[in-house]
Amino acid sequence: MKFLDQVKIFVKAGDGGSGSASMRREKFIEFGGPNGGDGGKGASIILKAERNLNTLIDYRYTQHFKAEKGQNGMSKNKTGRNGKDLYLKVPMGTQILEEDNKTLLFDFKNEKEEFVVANGGRGGLGNTNFKSSTNRAPRKFTKGTLGEEFWIWLQLKTIADIGIVGLPNAGKSSLLAAITNANPKIANYKFTTLNPNLGVATYDDKEITIADIPGLIEGAHTGVGLGIKFLKHIERCKTLLHMIDISEENLEKSYNQILKELKRYSKELLNKKEIIVLNKIDLLEKKIVEKIKKKFSKNKKSEVITLSTLEKKSVIIKTIRFVLTFHLPYLYSSGLIRSQYNFYVPFLQQVQ
Repeated sequence: MKFLDQVKIFVKAGDGGSGSASMRREKFIEFGGPNGGDGGKGASIILKAERNLNTLIDYRYTQHFKAEKGQNGMSKNKTGRNGKDLYLKVPMGTQILEEDNKTLLFDFKNEKEEFVVANGGRGGLGNTNFKSSTNRAPRKFTKGTLGEEFWIWLQLKTIADIGIVGLPNAGKSSLLAAITNANPKIANYKFTTLNPNLGVATYDDKEITIADIPGLIEGAHTGVGLGIKFLKHIERCKTLLHMIDISEENLEKSYNQILKELKRYSKELLNKKEIIVLNKIDLLEKKIVEKIKKKFSKNKKSEVITLSTLEKKSVIIKTIRFVLTFHLPYLYSSGLIRSQYNFYVPFLQQVQ
């Protein structure tokens, strides 16, 4: 599926139906009087958040949306039918902005949330409403009001529990594929990942969403490489999993380069909980790996893990999700998982 995280669309709610100016005409009734019904309400356009969507690609080629008009009022005091509301589905994490692409109208953070982006017009009044003691046969009626219409921007900021960040070709996509149900493109060259990938890990009948963000390079905060286009997708992640290729000549430089870009984009990103993963240990001898880890871990507040994503059934891969639970206390408080035991054991059963 192609990825699109920003699109401009036009929405036009339905106009209200006009009231009727009908008069009652029956045999032997000389003065039947007015019997015109009211017009129906125009349909509104409503955006609704869906968990199973992760792109706005459906709005690339269809960008104009028009809802039904309300039906006109009829004789015998019959009210016109209301227009059927038009629902547009968007991914969780979608923001609605005004045409200036700056003013925020709504932010979808929860599944099934709804927002009326354009209200349908009110139905007009039939002539029955204007009958009085001095005007027994009014011809007056009102037309329905126009439905609202706007140009709006839809902007997607991925919502995930864990965001995987790092330099290009650090093994982020391989890790995502190893610990979730995702199937990202994996190859041994830089910028294999061109769009954020989402994977879902299921434990204790609950889901944890993990996002693989395209590799960051120096100057990403200014738009270099894939830049700001995808940095925004880690703003909502609750924990950052920082992937580093252990075979890099200067691990500190690689690590600090990512922190620098995150800080320049938003200092709040550095306040998120972090796990550091030294990947590709299969390229080095075990003693060298232990030595590098010991040296690198000094003065690091974050937990440091070593692994090889090629060894999917290794003990390290088995335990990485267990380690993640210590960095996601909100999972317990929110009831997503009941205990560390119930989080860890099902995973062991999955990979055995």
